[in-house]
Amino acid sequence: MSKIIPTKEWLDLYKEKEEDLLSVSNFNEYFSLKEMFDKPLHKIEIGELPFPTGELLVRDPLVYLQKNETPYLESIPNGNHPLTLLVVELEEDHFRYVATRLKTKDTKAIKHKEALLGNEDLVNFKEGEYFGFNVDAGLATIVDVSTRDAYCNFVENWIVKNPESNIYDNYFADQFKQNAIDNPKYQREAGDWINFKIPNTELYVPMIQTGFGDGVYPVYFGFDENNEICEVVTQFIDLELTFDDEEDE
Repeated sequence: MSKIIPTKEWLDLYKEKEEDLLSVSNFNEYFSLKEMFDKPLHKIEIGELPFPTGELLVRDPLVYLQKNETPYLESIPNGNHPLTLLVVELEEDHFRYVATRLKTKDTKAIKHKEALLGNEDLVNFKEGEYFGFNVDAGLATIVDVSTRDAYCNFVENWIVKNPESNIYDNYFADQFKQNAIDNPKYQREAGDWINFKIPNTELYVPMIQTGFGDGVYPVYFGFDENNEICEVVTQFIDLELTFDDEEDE
């Protein structure tokens, strides 16, 4: 499905409520500091991923990455962009994935605004709320529409060939385990992320464990001083909301 064309009424509300759509989290700190709230932070660089088009989606790859899923209103430059995973160490050998950041330009973001589709209910939207994307399989991915389509074709063909099987249990689980062997830092034995290369293509579908599991998670476009998109951040854990109270106790 192509992008939604918003109505004039929706666009007027969008401009009116722009401030409410800005992230209160400081993602520049997230990805530059070595710890926050006495919790060590670690980064995993998984390399540059190809985005043949600029039409972007962030979805649960096992449940909600379908061909009829609509990309965000904002686009990114096509090309290869590096993806970074941010991990918080809650205690020794206990890690949770905080966020991902896709850098699309080598500049600093001065604001992060929530990624939207163009049909959200902005009338009843209030400060402190967010729309986000649904996660039911504990995983998230970031892809463009061409990668989405190639991935959906792969999944459809796999299911046809394996009608009695579950694609996670009988295919992806082994890849997660192998990646944990190959890249053991900040992962559980069963694995917490993979960078899945779609067979017979040069396209990749990263799959990352989402913070504390299933739920609804926000996505933000980062804008630089020229008001150009320079990054895309998916937030799984709000560090301030989760850990700030611990320091006050």
